[in-house]
Amino acid sequence: MRRDDLCLVADVGGSNARFGLVEQAGGPILHVRSLPVAAHAGLAEAVEAYLEGLPGGADARPLHPRHAAVAVATAVAGDQVEFTNSPWGFSIEAVRDRLGLERLLVLNDFEALALSLPRLRADQLRAPGGLPTPRGTLAVIGPGTGMGVAGVIQTAHGWVALPGEGGHSTLAPADDFESEVLSVVRRDYAHVSAERLLSGIGLPVLHAALSRMAGRPLQVPLAAEQIVESGVAGNDAICSQTLDVFCALLGGFAGSVALTLGARGGVYIGGGIVPRLGERFFQSRFRERFEAKGRFRSYLEAVPTVLITDTLAALSGAALALEQA
Repeated sequence: MRRDDLCLVADVGGSNARFGLVEQAGGPILHVRSLPVAAHAGLAEAVEAYLEGLPGGADARPLHPRHAAVAVATAVAGDQVEFTNSPWGFSIEAVRDRLGLERLLVLNDFEALALSLPRLRADQLRAPGGLPTPRGTLAVIGPGTGMGVAGVIQTAHGWVALPGEGGHSTLAPADDFESEVLSVVRRDYAHVSAERLLSGIGLPVLHAALSRMAGRPLQVPLAAEQIVESGVAGNDAICSQTLDVFCALLGGFAGSVALTLGARGGVYIGGGIVPRLGERFFQSRFRERFEAKGRFRSYLEAVPTVLITDTLAALSGAALALEQA
């Protein structure tokens, strides 16, 4: 490995920070490793731990990337980066200086994931109707710790990402039952965004609301992992209902994103939650609700929906952002 040519790429979410190295433009992501955010004081410390843990990283000449692209689960504006669902915060300039980087590019994590879409391989995706050819405008949504939303547009000069914070847009109900669910949630939260219910932090809120509606209010909220595990196994009725409502609401939200961005090329679903649902997701009301937009049903019937099964996809998007910077 030529140490002088190394580039670091990272995808930092609310729970985990994933790292990798790239030797040359367009090359594969090497030495991929995920570190828990809670185990490290900040980004710089996590990067140092990652590099020290690599082969040869603890010798007299540790691996030292010259450039880095870091995708973060928050909006990026200015030098100071503060996370929405993580205690981490950092100065881009300070991290660049501490790590001795010539260049540190920081971008939104879903901007990076959007940039990865045209490069994703068949083994990184799943689409019941067949994988589409990336073209035009694509959108990506991702229920993970939070909810990310972004788009990418094909231009004469390559693919251009459209970063945003669509996960914090207001979640809309489609029927009286969902209106009641949102009404219950609004007793505790004045604004019910997509992220408030359709994410790792949102599943416990959704489950608690459904428990209240069933006359079984919780003393202690269940964690998202418990809800998914029990719901998929089918051994708890409200956990199972939570997953059903989650998929339906997610489908309605994804359809709205497709219309807003004009994403005729496809809507991709990322994040860590949906892949864990397995066949249940494909048997859910997601696609039905995705298309249920009245006069624009035929428009959405032609838009493919694709599940990203590779949780490391954003690293390749961060690498492309570094190449194009």
